[in-house]
Amino acid sequence: MPASDASRARSDMGVFQAGDVVLQSGRTFRGMTLVYKTFGALNADRSNVILYPTSYSAQHADIEFMVSEGGALDPSKYFIVIANLFGNGLSSSPSNTPWPDVGSRYPDVTYCDAVHVQRRMLVELWGIERVALVYGWSMGAMQAYHWAALFPEAVERIAVVCGAARCAPHNRVFIEGVAHALMADSAYRDGVFTERPVRGLRAMGRVYAGWALSQTFYREEMWRGLGASSLEDYLVTAWETTFARRDPADLLAQLRTWQAGDISANSLYGGDLAKALGAIRARVLLMPGDHDLYFQVDDNRAELAHLRHAELAPIPSVWGHRAGNPHPIHQPEDRTFIDTRVKALLAA
Repeated sequence: MPASDASRARSDMGVFQAGDVVLQSGRTFRGMTLVYKTFGALNADRSNVILYPTSYSAQHADIEFMVSEGGALDPSKYFIVIANLFGNGLSSSPSNTPWPDVGSRYPDVTYCDAVHVQRRMLVELWGIERVALVYGWSMGAMQAYHWAALFPEAVERIAVVCGAARCAPHNRVFIEGVAHALMADSAYRDGVFTERPVRGLRAMGRVYAGWALSQTFYREEMWRGLGASSLEDYLVTAWETTFARRDPADLLAQLRTWQAGDISANSLYGGDLAKALGAIRARVLLMPGDHDLYFQVDDNRAELAHLRHAELAPIPSVWGHRAGNPHPIHQPEDRTFIDTRVKALLAA
């Protein structure tokens, strides 16, 4: 369900000027900017805040359909802030960073870097010290996990939808395949794209298609319900074009962020994942897709043993990873499953 006209009338888009930010790598990112969009109104005691970070290659317009009156992310009840992750082409990214030879000069930005800037934004723009919920899917879910581990006193709840506390080895292998399909294009030379990698973007989309959806999705030819006349038609129309709308250097930058994802990879926890999970005070809702090929249910099940207040609720869906970002027309059951459990989390 899309947000109502009334909800959209209460939305606002802006840019947080973070200034010069010292990253985990030790490099200084000069003039760092974070683009955001808000829905709803902040209440008097600032207790109705939901932070909703973006996922891989997504911009706020791609995920705001989950914000709707009557849904879990209800702008008539909550002040919802969508934070665009660095590297997505809106917030600071290789494509909009004014440095020469940007492909080799753009620094690696971690989730840790990202959530620290997000927290600064909430405090400096709205005086928000505590959030009711951090909700995220995929890379957004990994940001939610980082919020809970790095700022345990500031987070009441997190909803981790098809995500994990650490990028698993098999997940890293998946990302390697995606990245190298893009970098295999002859336009990629010495770490820089010298022209648009048309063939690389098409290849990247086809590799991704085999991972984002389950074997059952393809076996049952569910792509026919999406308007495709054949499997080849589906791959061309739905996947060869998926990443072509983004800058290739941006895509690689976010893949590096994704691969390095680990809530314990910082000075607080020194790589001790169990310690990082045990430090989380928030109520945690883990919602992996039961057919997800790269954020596995077993990853979340292993995390569950170290969390204080957590529930594991796999999404029963053959849509694989895409179950966590349900299409408003084609996946009503997935949307209902997510909304029902996130509403219960918010009521806890």
